[in-house]
Amino acid sequence: MKVLKKLAYLFVFTCAITVNAQKNIEIDVNKQGEVFEHYWSKMVGAGRANEGLRAGWLEQLQQVQENCGFEYVRFHGLFHDDMFPIVEERGKLHYNWQYIDDLFDRMLDLKVKPFVELAFFPSSMAAEDSKTVFWWKAKVTPAEDSFEKWHDLVKAFTQHCVDRYGIEEVLTWYFEVWNEPNLYPFFWHGTKSQYFELYKQSAIAVKSVDKRLKVGGPSTSNFVPDARFDGEIINNEVSEAVFKVDDINKLDWHGVWIEDFLKYCKKEKLPVDFITTHPYPTDYAFNPETGKGRGLTRFVKSLKIDLEWLNKTIKESAFPNAEVHLTEWNTSPSSRDAMHDRLPSAAYIVRSNLDCIGLTNSLSFWTFTDIFEEKGGASSIFHGGFGMINFQGLVKPSYHAYRMLHQLEDEKIYKDDYLFVSKNSKTGKVAALAYNYPAEYENSVPSGTNKREEGTSKKLNFTLEGLKEGTMFKIEILDKDHGNIHNFWESMGKPEPPTREEIKIMKAYANTMKTEYVKVDKKGVLTINHEITPWSVVLIKQIN
Repeated sequence: MKVLKKLAYLFVFTCAITVNAQKNIEIDVNKQGEVFEHYWSKMVGAGRANEGLRAGWLEQLQQVQENCGFEYVRFHGLFHDDMFPIVEERGKLHYNWQYIDDLFDRMLDLKVKPFVELAFFPSSMAAEDSKTVFWWKAKVTPAEDSFEKWHDLVKAFTQHCVDRYGIEEVLTWYFEVWNEPNLYPFFWHGTKSQYFELYKQSAIAVKSVDKRLKVGGPSTSNFVPDARFDGEIINNEVSEAVFKVDDINKLDWHGVWIEDFLKYCKKEKLPVDFITTHPYPTDYAFNPETGKGRGLTRFVKSLKIDLEWLNKTIKESAFPNAEVHLTEWNTSPSSRDAMHDRLPSAAYIVRSNLDCIGLTNSLSFWTFTDIFEEKGGASSIFHGGFGMINFQGLVKPSYHAYRMLHQLEDEKIYKDDYLFVSKNSKTGKVAALAYNYPAEYENSVPSGTNKREEGTSKKLNFTLEGLKEGTMFKIEILDKDHGNIHNFWESMGKPEPPTREEIKIMKAYANTMKTEYVKVDKKGVLTINHEITPWSVVLIKQIN
């Protein structure tokens, strides 16, 4: 009883709050579980290829691979000029793979494979007056002869990868064609039909090396509730009515270009090994050019609804066995959203991933690091960057969300709205995750500067039965006062930049969870009966 009383103290929330009641749940750990895939550990995103040549980027990649289990990493700019894929010597153009080789070699040494995004145009392949995106000027406008040159580039690159790494290795890779081509004129300064032609040439090029290699697309952006992307280029005028509705969650949301893409590939007899898209849940799905709709967010169940639509669409297409890879996802697609640094994002990550088991092959968090320069360097060490680790190597709550998810076992034996219990199909060891996404915030996804640390606590009341007496469990708690590095940085006076000693202190804090150890009683039962404070995540893991 002393141990349990001590544990109960760990869950006490110091403010006066309401607690949602919950009846005791009895879970027999010896019952047959349902095997599931850790799709959240499949892939993670990064900014651009050239950033991967930095020591800090590689160190953080190693950290998230070891602690979060990521198998693939995806990034922009593989063929951008700063990777020198094409160089001119004595008036002639030559392919040059040295920079890409260096990056891929180092990634593979860290046990991470490339999820290859085929983009953007090298200068010699883009239109002379090509539109560019980002400060590093990624070229996105095709010239009249771009598609033929692109085919040759992709074919030569794919053949080089097979020659260097072996066909058995490269058969495990994915080749995705471009990034968000629907966002005219940002990532693709061309028409829908021109992108489809780019996909055609890419797919033919990849498959010409080996038909077994995997190619897919269309890598489009947010789901939308209107017809703005139905034509050859975006038409924002058709979305005006969306901003007048009381509840955007009642609208019919759908993926962009996906149905047209599947029909085109069927007509042209093209391969589609996987479908990719980016289901960000927030207002930037509306009209980022004008800012109309800013402040609107979809509700917490939007990801699952989008995935159900996507699965249905694929099953009814000519490619019913295509894999599903969501190659970008986060609380918002803004690299200056303060919520990316804060605690609520962790509860959203855990809830969303657990709710969508079986609906996708990957859900790639965008991104693992704040060594990320789409908008250039940031003035603050905490600036709302996408990364689960900041520039100085300080881990955020989002990192702990993935670290905890990774520690789940491979069989589901129980799930409800805020508790997931799993066991290892070989050893029988048990691991559980509990989280508190407060009910009063379910109508929106965390975004912006509101810390959202308040809310209703939840009652965690369950027993694990059928365990061996004396079995030890470790309980880790991520909450507003533990592992929440942004709050700690604020309490330090927001040092900008922090000294080397301050960074050491912050790293220690960021990696320290509220921790307790408990034992199974003589009856083989472990009882948990406590409160989970708002936005907290709790890992309960068998350690012997």
